[in-house]
Amino acid sequence: METRDGSHTLLNVAMDETYHSRHGALQESEYVFIEKGLYHWMEHHQQEQEINILEVGMGTGLNTILTVREALQHLHIHFHYTTLEPYPVDEEMVEKLNYLRFLPKIYTIQAKFRELHACAWEETVPLLDNFTLLKLKQKLEDIDSQPCCYDLVYFDAFAPNKQEEMWVPEILEKVVHMMRPSGVFVTYSAKGQVKRDLKTLGLTVETLPGPPHKAEMVRATKP
Repeated sequence: METRDGSHTLLNVAMDETYHSRHGALQESEYVFIEKGLYHWMEHHQQEQEINILEVGMGTGLNTILTVREALQHLHIHFHYTTLEPYPVDEEMVEKLNYLRFLPKIYTIQAKFRELHACAWEETVPLLDNFTLLKLKQKLEDIDSQPCCYDLVYFDAFAPNKQEEMWVPEILEKVVHMMRPSGVFVTYSAKGQVKRDLKTLGLTVETLPGPPHKAEMVRATKP
């Protein structure tokens, strides 16, 4: 379905929930995960030459391809990108998504969007010289919880009122355990209980203005 900024999202009929904001899929991802997540991390780690990113909920691959775009513009940083998606979008549906219309008209971006969906699961794949992708067809609760792995977490699960099990303290604690010191957690949700749980887990929580038509979002940093 087309969102208000012209970009596509998908509707999970069983949940009656879209993968992105109906007010604009592209502008939500750009704002929440790239501007308030990736750019914020870069601003505070200007000397770093590597970043490890965990995405919870690959979905349509929109956050992933936007991060690939950024890797092409920041060649001095090596991006290690791990994304979880237990229910991958099928190839036929991927071909219908219109994100390429909004991305730079260069062959690399156009080709990499298809490649990131087509490449093997459970294997680390070099999408660019400075971008490796690891797709895991697993639920967050089932993956190995290695401590202090990730600099940045894109937490893009379905909303708490639709997928409550992804927002419980035990799951958030697992994510925090996997974050490095000074690691950043960003999500579109600003639910009060989520903020309280992140604070209880020791993170410094910021309530930021949300993307268009959404009042607030959350960014949290690990000491």
